Amino acid sequence: MPGPRDAVAPAADRILTISVLLPVSPAEAFAYFTNNERLVSWLTAAADVDPRVGGKYELFWEPADRENNSTIGCRITALAADQLLAVQWRSPQQFKAFANTADPLTHVVVSFVPEGPGTRVHLVHSGWRSSPEWEEARVWQERAWSVAFKALERVATR
Repeated sequence: MPGPRDAVAPAADRILTISVLLPVSPAEAFAYFTNNERLVSWLTAAADVDPRVGGKYELFWEPADRENNSTIGCRITALAADQLLAVQWRSPQQFKAFANTADPLTHVVVSFVPEGPGTRVHLVHSGWRSSPEWEEARVWQERAWSVAFKALERVATR
């Protein structure tokens, strides 16, 4: 018979992680996350990123509707050129009512580690709460990161 803790996954299980090995240098891999044109090549329809701590990290999947399906208002929280990027993250419109008003927002940390002739890009997306609506948002985001990283791999391999 399930106990009370069985209804909610442990916090560690709610952290999203995804990793890919890209055939590019750490500087080039880092640029795919910090350069507006590179971000548009694999992740979003428009980007407004100021690559410095405290700088904007705003991605727009529907640029005509900047308030929805975007990371508007998000900031870079940590940055080490070619090594690490940490940013606040907003959820899409269907999760906006709870996820984008949470304090703190969810948080994405991406590391860039040389591996062989390429770079291992490792993303950790944390800050997910434990209610059913948050779990739905987390599962949606996990799928979105998976699709995005496949696109990144295709673009970086060209």
